[in-house]
Amino acid sequence: MELRIRIISIGFVVAVVVLVGKLAFWQVVRGQELASQGRYQQQSTRLIDAKRGDILSSDGSYLAASNDAWLLVAQRPKFVESPAKVASELAKLFKGEEIYEDDEEKDEALDREEKRLYDLLVRDELMWIPLKNRVDRAMREKIEKLAFEGLEFEIEEDRYYPEASAAAQILGFVGKDEDGNDKGYFGLEGYYDLSLAGKEGFRSREANALGVPIIFGDSKEASAIRGTDLITHIDRTIQIVVESKLAEGLEKYGALSGNIIVTNPQTGAILAMATSPSYDPKKYYDYGDEFFRNPVISDAFEPGSIFKPLVMAAALDAGVVKPDTICDICDKPYQVDKYFIRTWNNEYNAGATMQDVIVHSDNVGMAFTGNRLGADRLHDYLSAYGFGGLTGIDLQGEVTPSIRSKGTWNVVDLATTSFGQGIAVTPIQMVSALGALANKGVLMAPQLVDKIKIAGDTEDIEPVEVRRVVSRDAAEDITRMMIAAVKSGEAKWAVPAGFTIAGKTGTAQIPVAGHYDSEKTIASFVGFAPPSDPKFLMLITLREPQSSPWASETAAPLWFDIAKEIFPYLGIQPGE
Repeated sequence: MELRIRIISIGFVVAVVVLVGKLAFWQVVRGQELASQGRYQQQSTRLIDAKRGDILSSDGSYLAASNDAWLLVAQRPKFVESPAKVASELAKLFKGEEIYEDDEEKDEALDREEKRLYDLLVRDELMWIPLKNRVDRAMREKIEKLAFEGLEFEIEEDRYYPEASAAAQILGFVGKDEDGNDKGYFGLEGYYDLSLAGKEGFRSREANALGVPIIFGDSKEASAIRGTDLITHIDRTIQIVVESKLAEGLEKYGALSGNIIVTNPQTGAILAMATSPSYDPKKYYDYGDEFFRNPVISDAFEPGSIFKPLVMAAALDAGVVKPDTICDICDKPYQVDKYFIRTWNNEYNAGATMQDVIVHSDNVGMAFTGNRLGADRLHDYLSAYGFGGLTGIDLQGEVTPSIRSKGTWNVVDLATTSFGQGIAVTPIQMVSALGALANKGVLMAPQLVDKIKIAGDTEDIEPVEVRRVVSRDAAEDITRMMIAAVKSGEAKWAVPAGFTIAGKTGTAQIPVAGHYDSEKTIASFVGFAPPSDPKFLMLITLREPQSSPWASETAAPLWFDIAKEIFPYLGIQPGE
């Protein structure tokens, strides 16, 4: 009997020890975690989405804005209609208003959409079925008229682009990340995504065991913080002009693609940027990835003769040449190693001055200039212009081609780089570097966003002076040479009468499989006006124009055609 009592007592003591140990484990070791879980079970919490900030042009008009939209869902417990009928009617609404080449293409699109919807509606494992996101108000009203039981709408945000595909490469688009949340990709939407997205809020209320909020229970709420608005330097009028003229130019000259950049060289502000082919950021999902890259900041090309003013300005700044320095090798082709450097038209100019070299776009004269400057010094100037590094423009996706390391250049590298071949650059690097010449030798950082609006306050983004690249005297000398190049060059026939423009054509052969294609070119023209106090600088590049390979017959006349509309708009007068 005593043994039994002893055993029971020991078992009781062990049970008490285990119980106390378990309680200690729950209260001490896992106490904070379990308390949090308890609070979670007693709370009804809902996240509050933040409205995405808008992107505006310099005049305050919208380039990208946010509208209310809805997610269409089917709730299975309530869903009693025929899935086949619902799928058929919704497919007609979603696809019926789109444009098709023929009835066969339309029927195929309707069939695909109907099958997609039907497959979703018959999936037994899903109780909450998302059918289509970003349904606008007009589409919602049409769906509601169908009166299908079980179809419901949940509020979400839709990105709206009032100008459709205009400035698409500047803006980027808003898509979904891997968790299904809105996220900006490419352009301004990608670069400023965190600022534009804002900060979501939450609403938390005490709930009963069934999860129903208690009317007089504790509640907490943090309001969502709206995303910041971006006010850009983009001039809506100039943007529309260059978009329209680029489309006309591509058709007229038969070019595969092209881009136009307009800047204020004194501040670095980007006034307009157009590329083609482009895409519609609202329907980005209809386009391939190749459309999203902005060639202005992401694609490299050999610039050809528009590079010559940069090299000549460097030589003037270094004091190795003057505008009237005579080229003593310009009377014939110039041999470098086993290669011969020739002029573009095989005509040679004995006794040409440095100004003549720029006016006639003389490759031999530029090789002479490069020799005077030397490889190491040329490398230093190119680095100072910003080549080989990012410009820092506020767009997502900028890349930079590298330049040869200092001390590794041979005589061929020096000669070809002097006239813009054998070196790769991006258009934004060229605009930035050439802008330094227009800005009396001072390099400015390219900039798209002018102001940021946060909760009613406006913050100005000041222009950024990067560095002085060449002296004021050298910049003014090269400006006079570029004025002469416009007045006396191959494209003088297209210059608007009475206007003074500093500019330069460029026709660069395209490297293909280790050699240059003799027929495929990139035609470019850069110019700024008025030269003494530039209000704008514009660079045009056309890839593989078919009407003529020469920039003087394609890119240059397109530049002057656009300039005729920009001059009066910016108040630039003849003779200024």
